Amino acid sequence: MASRRVILKLSGQSLAGDPGWGINLKALFQIAKELKTAHTRNIQIGIVVGGGNIWRGGRDQGLQLDRIIADNMGMLATIINALALQDACEQTGIHTRVLSAVEVAKVSEPFIRRRAVRHLEKGRLVIFAAGTGNPYFSTDTAAALRAVEVNADCLLKATQVDGIYSDDPQRNPAAKLYKRLTFQEAIEKKLKIMDTSALALCQENGLPVRVFNLHKPGNITRALTGEKLGTLVEVN
Repeated sequence: MASRRVILKLSGQSLAGDPGWGINLKALFQIAKELKTAHTRNIQIGIVVGGGNIWRGGRDQGLQLDRIIADNMGMLATIINALALQDACEQTGIHTRVLSAVEVAKVSEPFIRRRAVRHLEKGRLVIFAAGTGNPYFSTDTAAALRAVEVNADCLLKATQVDGIYSDDPQRNPAAKLYKRLTFQEAIEKKLKIMDTSALALCQENGLPVRVFNLHKPGNITRALTGEKLGTLVEVN
């Protein structure tokens, strides 16, 4: 039986822990521990990590940096997070590679699709850094793109809540949790769990997306091994 191959999208915020910014080592190593548990079950794992814990863009007090400059800074922030996650994973015993869409040869390999697939086939955890390497594209879109490129079985998105809701559950206690949606429903309802471009790319390629709560202990392992957590978004 072929190995299950999945791409996990982690926000930069997931590495920040309670402080809400920077890299919290307790949160970082907890994620690495859960990845290790899934990895021992013959799961091929790729990760796309965001950079929001370090850089969210240049908007403050009415001032704004050039969008392209700000996006480039965000891509560099994801490389910092990827290197931290790589080290934590390797300390737990997982052979890990960072592949960056922006070339930084002294600290990571460049993203090459065939190389990424080969690393996965050899049982290495692959962390995709620097988004798509282009401004104007989010790490959600990068995660969808990488998942399609490596022929992943599923794209998993770890969030702050239990799945996709009809409204913000932190502000509206009556918000409904969806167990299943089609991509068209998610786009039409403007649920904003992922960028429209990311949802459209997954829809076009028939790539299912599962959205689940990062903060419940063991959920990363459960999601990676195929348990039915949170919300599943499919074509039909």
